[in-house]
Amino acid sequence: MATFDTSKIFSMDGSIEYTSGGVISKQIIKSKEGNVTLFSFDKGQGLTEHSASYDALVQVIDGQVEIIIDGNPHHLKKGDCIIMPANVPHALHAVESFKMILTMIKG
Repeated sequence: MATFDTSKIFSMDGSIEYTSGGVISKQIIKSKEGNVTLFSFDKGQGLTEHSASYDALVQVIDGQVEIIIDGNPHHLKKGDCIIMPANVPHALHAVESFKMILTMIKG
């Protein structure tokens, strides 16, 4: 089930805005096998440590973020990607305002 119009061209970066002091998420595709979600984080915002039962691919489409996976920090910028394995603790912190595509796939 898609939450965006199917068979229409759209810009990932242009499909989500920033909000001052906040985080925005927009689900693009959702199914029982996984989902694709677009996120924007204002500078200084983040997600506290947690884990998920899905493998996840993060694609940074704007800005910079620090992602900590299993205690190891990774600094990503526009164009970078990283895989967060299922059931492994991770957290993130916006070094500057950033946008990402999060693709989660059930293993």
